[in-house]
Amino acid sequence: MIRIIDKLFLFIYSIAIGVISVFIICIGFQWIQEDDLNDMVNELYGTDSFLIATVIVGLVLLVLSLRFFIVSLKRSSSSAPSIDQRTDFGDIRISIETIENLALKAATKQRGVKDLKARIQATDSGLNIILRAAVDGESSIPSLTEEIQKAVKEHVEEIAGIPVTNVAVFIANVIQTAPNKSRVE
Repeated sequence: MIRIIDKLFLFIYSIAIGVISVFIICIGFQWIQEDDLNDMVNELYGTDSFLIATVIVGLVLLVLSLRFFIVSLKRSSSSAPSIDQRTDFGDIRISIETIENLALKAATKQRGVKDLKARIQATDSGLNIILRAAVDGESSIPSLTEEIQKAVKEHVEEIAGIPVTNVAVFIANVIQTAPNKSRVE
């Protein structure tokens, strides 16, 4: 939600800076005459409501500038989603990409699996691993998926030390293998 608000603020800020830039360019090219500029400044100081609006716009731009300055200094934690663990010796961070690669490594060792993609969801109780696979169609799909689930769960838990609560396998397709043509001489 905060990211959406920041994007909205950035949009408003960009529009305001764009308008100010166009105004400054017009003054630089003398498209706004000096007399007209003096009249605008005199009118600005002559109208209380215009002065109040100018102060409010200035304060809003200042607050937005400070907000963007603070956001730019913060270290982005969303750049690499990870799973954090605390041990007696310190903190451990394992990236989601690492868990995906571990799951893919374990699943590709199963005979009959041809094309794999993994998606990881971290929950409080552990990891949900979702695998999308294509198979060769020569092995029983229920027994193959059970082997994949077991191998992935054991491998990820052993290597990463994070409990796996669910391994879902979606068989997306059966890859047709070209029959070997025997060559007769």
